[in-house]
Amino acid sequence: MDEYRYSEAGLGHHAAYISPALVSMLKNVPAGSVVADVGCGNGSMLAQFQQRGWELHGLEMSRSGLEIATKTYPGITFDFADFGADLSQHRLAGKCDVVISTEVVEHVFLPRVFAKNCHALLKPAGQLIITTPYHGYLKDLTLAVTAKMDQHRTALWDYGHIKFWSRKTLTYLLQEAGFSVTHFKGLGRAPFLWKSMLLIAQKR
Repeated sequence: MDEYRYSEAGLGHHAAYISPALVSMLKNVPAGSVVADVGCGNGSMLAQFQQRGWELHGLEMSRSGLEIATKTYPGITFDFADFGADLSQHRLAGKCDVVISTEVVEHVFLPRVFAKNCHALLKPAGQLIITTPYHGYLKDLTLAVTAKMDQHRTALWDYGHIKFWSRKTLTYLLQEAGFSVTHFKGLGRAPFLWKSMLLIAQKR
């Protein structure tokens, strides 16, 4: 297998706790805005916003994901993008009002390049909304004492998680890339045992 494979067009299991938060965070984005989903997968997360009057773009590395997305959601523009390459000359560079990226950065070999690419796509003062599985002392300790660390780390998952972010490390990554982090929210499960976290960051 040479890519993260997609076989269907539906939302993933994480949508149950990510989608409501994403909808809430995007509720005041006006019609006509340019919104890009970096790591859009099969397009299903982005497709929830087709009735908002936004110009929607999905960027993805997985050819199978792009094929499903293009066939399923013809009203959205989908393009291949290598997140490990410089996207500063991409046709969307500097044109996006909002960039979203849900459960992607944990799969990326070059997170600094990824964060800089998100920054490059945005207009001045544009917003990045990013989610990733949450890690912190209490959660990691709980996983260790309940012998669920192997299950959580997904070492046998091809193209699975290779980075394990805390609020501190993800904030540092975004600040280094030229963002100011303005909001944090834990998603799913009890506080400090969250399944994922959501950060909003503004382009400086």
